[in-house]
Amino acid sequence: VQLQASGGGLVQAGGSLRLSCAASGRPFSFYAMGWFRQAPGKEREFVAAISRSGGSTLHADSVKGRFTISRDNAKNTVYLQMNSLKPEDTAVYYCAADLRLGTGVRNHAYEYDDWGQGTLVTVSS
Repeated sequence: VQLQASGGGLVQAGGSLRLSCAASGRPFSFYAMGWFRQAPGKEREFVAAISRSGGSTLHADSVKGRFTISRDNAKNTVYLQMNSLKPEDTAVYYCAADLRLGTGVRNHAYEYDDWGQGTLVTVSS
């Protein structure tokens, strides 16, 4: 699966951004999707995941209530709506595809098979 993330940029604290990740290579509805992020000097961390149908989602505690993952299978795209952004949200955000069988969502990077190139989100205070 090829993944292309976009939508990052510079935003002030309290602002919003919406990230998009366009997928190609396999039928989009066949696999779950996730978002991860990596801040300078830190390990990659889980942000959110969504099942193949979009019926199940999972958000990290650090973003719960502020970020929302969604997908449009007709457009082969997964989104991450980010509201009330904080400086600590500054990171490179990656989308990833989980090609395993099953209908659940997963929150470990090693469980994802294909990754996009990342898009930088910078939140100024």
